[in-house]
Amino acid sequence: MTELLICTGNPGKVAELKAILPASFKLIMLADVGLPADLPETGTTLEENALQKARFAFERTRMTCIADDTGLEVTALHGAPGVYSARYAGGSKDPKANMNKVLEKLQDVPDRSARFRTVMALISKEGEHTFVGEVAGSITESPRGTLGFGYDPIFLPEMSDLTFAELDPKQKNAISHRGNAVWKLVRFLQEQGR
Repeated sequence: MTELLICTGNPGKVAELKAILPASFKLIMLADVGLPADLPETGTTLEENALQKARFAFERTRMTCIADDTGLEVTALHGAPGVYSARYAGGSKDPKANMNKVLEKLQDVPDRSARFRTVMALISKEGEHTFVGEVAGSITESPRGTLGFGYDPIFLPEMSDLTFAELDPKQKNAISHRGNAVWKLVRFLQEQGR
């Protein structure tokens, strides 16, 4: 069994990772090793943030660490909120306020195209690796659905007529940006014999 330290305090991400990762992976939480739930995230790109969080945990535990950073990138907003997705409406990281800010900025904007992008970082004694997953879609006129977290109620993936918050979690994980990145990570670890 491969142990992975999950470098996030976001319960939504933890739930998704638990659902996506095969049973052969034992997931260790930050609290289990005495690390804070809110790890440093001062990079200017998703890649920098994912690596920063995984490095922080690896340097303190020497365990195999995975961390992700995910951004909603809206075409009409020139890629915003992007790396600032979690704190788009301010430091309180309020998902509802973040969604409302996106919807306000897109009011009367015809191009509602967007994408979700996840960068998953893996750091172990063998080195550092990143895996990218993305899904294209659009922003709805108003929130729809009660499942998921973050921007899920306003993101409509292009292969569905349901938002991420309307999709069953298994369906979402099968097509999502995070699911895509995690499966690349799993394939890599399995090829390494772990």
